[in-house]
Amino acid sequence: MGPGRFLGRAPGGFQVGPGRFLGRVRDGLRAGSRLGLTMNTTAVTIPPLPADWPADEAAARAVQDGLRGRVVRDEPGPPPGAGHVTGVDVAYDDERDVVAAAVVVLDAADLSVVEEATAVGRVAFPYVPGLLAFRELPAVLAALDALTADPGLVVCDGYGIAHPRRFGLASHLGVLTGRPTIGVAKNPFTFAYEAPGAARGSVAPLRDGTEEVGGALRTRDGVKPVFVSVGHRVSLETAYAHVLHLTPRYRLPETTRRADALCRAALREATG
Repeated sequence: MGPGRFLGRAPGGFQVGPGRFLGRVRDGLRAGSRLGLTMNTTAVTIPPLPADWPADEAAARAVQDGLRGRVVRDEPGPPPGAGHVTGVDVAYDDERDVVAAAVVVLDAADLSVVEEATAVGRVAFPYVPGLLAFRELPAVLAALDALTADPGLVVCDGYGIAHPRRFGLASHLGVLTGRPTIGVAKNPFTFAYEAPGAARGSVAPLRDGTEEVGGALRTRDGVKPVFVSVGHRVSLETAYAHVLHLTPRYRLPETTRRADALCRAALREATG
């Protein structure tokens, strides 16, 4: 199975609609949710998967191979501190087979929250290293579709081209939506790197053999680096600059920290 109708679809292909979870979350928001979901959060359920969604590893790998050539690497991307920047993260309840995605739009100038959205539903694909995008994309796309604000640059908690087939979540999401994306991971997956210098802003190449697929970037003095890679329509140097702008106090970008907290809260609400 190659890339199918859905996998080449224009942005907005998912139709999101209210469900029981949406009503529960809205009731909680009106009452003042104890889970941290704020009044600018929209909560939706994940719509049914399209008929051409990959059902097994071979089909998913074929999709990655078919779409990988659409990744744009020769655009610099939006400058740090301008417009919006959006964090994406996903949480799972494996016992109940439930996934919750959160997207948090920040004002890039001061990192204040502009808008948030969550989407909850059933996991779309089994856990297979290198194919996590197929578990996460339906939830992430549903949450993105629920936004009213322009997401701007999208920062994924994961990989872009720093991926065995050069097509991690950040690249897959970028190609499907057409938006500039970067991947910021907590660990380097299978790739080799030398430790960067101890000072904030130091960077060392992340390599697959002789190919540079990203970099280990130090965001705090003397603290373990994060692993940055191009997703789509952003250069690696611009990606480094964005990550440093997004880490004024902590190792992880504010986009990731806030999306992580929100998706965990949404998962608790859905499964509690």
